[in-house]
Amino acid sequence: MEEKRMLQKVNHNIIMEGRKKLSVSAVEEVGAFDEESVTLKTALGTLTIKGEKLKINKLSVETGDVDIEGEINSCSYKAEEGNAAKGIFSKLFK
Repeated sequence: MEEKRMLQKVNHNIIMEGRKKLSVSAVEEVGAFDEESVTLKTALGTLTIKGEKLKINKLSVETGDVDIEGEINSCSYKAEEGNAAKGIFSKLFK
């Protein structure tokens, strides 16, 4: 129930333009990045963008907006480990 409330409060968006440009909002932190992958921590989990010749064109700390350009091959989320463990235990001990 709490997770649904959290999802409603966060205005996290991803806009991809022709696999060449990706705009991401509500980014909390930029992790590792190079020409082949960019890792972004968002309120909804860790987002990994993979591709070729990737570069970060815009990074706004105030608004949490990030613009990435290059040949984008994939975008995937990984849930935070603490949240996954909590979910498993909460289901076991209901």
